[in-house]
Amino acid sequence: MSPPADPTILGRPAVERVRRALEAAGSPARPVALAATARTAEDAARALGVEVGQIVKSLLFLVGGRPVLALVAGDRRCRPAALPLLLGLEGEVARADAETVRAATGFSIGGVAPVGHPERLPCAIDASLGRFERLWAAAGHPHAVFETSLTELVRLTGGVTGAIAEPG
Repeated sequence: MSPPADPTILGRPAVERVRRALEAAGSPARPVALAATARTAEDAARALGVEVGQIVKSLLFLVGGRPVLALVAGDRRCRPAALPLLLGLEGEVARADAETVRAATGFSIGGVAPVGHPERLPCAIDASLGRFERLWAAAGHPHAVFETSLTELVRLTGGVTGAIAEPG
């Protein structure tokens, strides 16, 4: 039997920011604290008892130096070259380092939520997430997630759905 989740996680500033963003957008979703880590898609799936593909990975890339968010199914690998075309941007694509991730999203790697950023980021969403009715995304902390759907992610982020990932 795993230990109970630490309820103080839900009061952390980053998790509160996600809660407020969800609430402001009219979403019924709320962050949930997990006893086990959700730092990786595999960890999150194990903690939630769901398929790895139901976990939404929030990845940050730079396209022409501009931060963009890619939301990818946990069992897929992002194809960075697909991002500029889908988002209508130009420039070289590079994976953002930890400092850039924190500056652009306000979250540390392992807890990057798709919402609650200082400014709205261009967002590309992996169409393969549509395979699942229920999805789970990070909520600002490695032990916090929230339930969502592909339709809700598009609405919350203003993202564009497309073929940005391949089986990983």
